[in-house]
Amino acid sequence: MRTLWLAGLTLSLFGASAWASPVEVVLAEFAREGGGWRVSVTLRHGDTGWEHYADLWVVASLKGEELGRRVLAHPHENEQPFTRSRTIAIPPGVTRVRVRAGDNVEGLNSNVVLVDLGQSRGERFRVNSR
Repeated sequence: MRTLWLAGLTLSLFGASAWASPVEVVLAEFAREGGGWRVSVTLRHGDTGWEHYADLWVVASLKGEELGRRVLAHPHENEQPFTRSRTIAIPPGVTRVRVRAGDNVEGLNSNVVLVDLGQSRGERFRVNSR
């Protein structure tokens, strides 16, 4: 009983967003397209509507330089997981990148997918370099 009371108190003090999990990058897919890369990122998040939703994913070099981002314009509470794409430029010589995502409450989180562009697949990523 005391545990339920504490849970209720925590929820009332911090709101429902305190219970939402970070945005998960389920899969990052990279495909050569012209002079760039078509990046499709599948995300999962407990979107609750406009008050708390996954709102972006970012591709960055291992040095932390942002190479591209996809801003998500609305909640996807009835479409989980979901995939959104964008074409980005990755400079020559960059062979590994990081993909992470965030939401409109917490911002970018530490759930990182490391992508090796020289491999056809790996943990939570696929690459088509043809």
